[in-house]
Amino acid sequence: RCPGCGSEALVEDALYAQQQLVCAACGCVLAEGLLTTTYSEEEHLREVAYSQSTGQKEQLSRCLQRGIRRVQDLCKVLQLPATFEETAVSYFQRAFQLPAFHLVSLEKKELLGGCCVFVTCRQHNWPLTMGTICSLLYAKQELFAGVFLSLQRELGLSVPALSLADLVKTHLSSFQLFQPSANIPAPFLEDKEKLVARTMGIVELASKAWLVTGRHPVPVVTAAAFLAWQSLQPRARLSCPLARFCKVAGVDLPPPAHLRLKELLEILLGMASQLTWLRGFNLDKKTVVKHVGDLLQHRVFLLKNAFCQEEEWADGATGQGSRGQGSPGQDSPSSPLVTKKKGCPLAGKRQCEGPLRPLLPPCLIHPRKRLRPAAPSTSDSALTGDEPISDSEIEQYLRSPEEIQAFRKAKAW
Repeated sequence: RCPGCGSEALVEDALYAQQQLVCAACGCVLAEGLLTTTYSEEEHLREVAYSQSTGQKEQLSRCLQRGIRRVQDLCKVLQLPATFEETAVSYFQRAFQLPAFHLVSLEKKELLGGCCVFVTCRQHNWPLTMGTICSLLYAKQELFAGVFLSLQRELGLSVPALSLADLVKTHLSSFQLFQPSANIPAPFLEDKEKLVARTMGIVELASKAWLVTGRHPVPVVTAAAFLAWQSLQPRARLSCPLARFCKVAGVDLPPPAHLRLKELLEILLGMASQLTWLRGFNLDKKTVVKHVGDLLQHRVFLLKNAFCQEEEWADGATGQGSRGQGSPGQDSPSSPLVTKKKGCPLAGKRQCEGPLRPLLPPCLIHPRKRLRPAAPSTSDSALTGDEPISDSEIEQYLRSPEEIQAFRKAKAW
């Protein structure tokens, strides 16, 4: 009898030369024959059931097959080595079996293959940005970043960050300024190696001047490439604005690139004021581009002498506040107007012209938003400042030996 419906109408049916005992009433398969699946099994005369055959076990789902093809096509478009493709496919197969990627949207499943390729390239130090993958997949970077973080967390992968030097080479390789074309004027053509080398120097300068930390690197690289391109042939390129440069180069203009360009020019102007052969010129943000090569050659020395450190800036500000206490016409030695630059060969022979700008992140020098003062709590509002200080806490308020000695005398008295 059929265990499903209890019918006795059982028939033998041959499916692809495989004998099966089937219930004619409900279609339930009660027993199945044996068949060989591979050449090795046929050689050893081994027979296995179809449900246990390799063909049934190795059958991939349609979604998994489509994802593997997408990973392989993406690797071919990026011209990645075969080892990269194998690693990316293995990551995709591992991630596809995890429950975290089962109940997700189809869009996230399609981005999963791109994330596997992105992780593989980062692990092999292959310069590939998230923006490049998103442009190929027509995806939003926010959604791609979420899938990437989930993949990294679920598989426990270690993904090194892309170095700024590799990003410069990758970003500049997409510029259309290296091959003659009808859309590009002849003065705008430039040698790729020269442009990359000059841009690398400007980016390193920006990194030392706190213009890269905590910011998106593409606007910084775009502004640095524009300055490097102008400085190589300033006579024919100074009149070209940043927007036209990006249009001719065939790249998008990031909105913050104008701000990064302004900050780079301020750094270059401060460094140019320390070069002896440039003091006679009235340099501005356009003419200083002509001397970028000299400024980069001596950038370590010029940064040290053109900008003060945080401690020197704080001492100068303190001296400026106490400047009015002296006699008129005499400046305090700690005033920023007479601060002598440390490490400068002219220290002691001349004085600084104007206050020194600190070499700090721009967000600390020119804060955009002022922090609102916190509302005083009920416990703070009851404080008057006349509360007694315990002996265990008073050590925190003593700073000089004179104060310690005065406290001991008062305590003894």
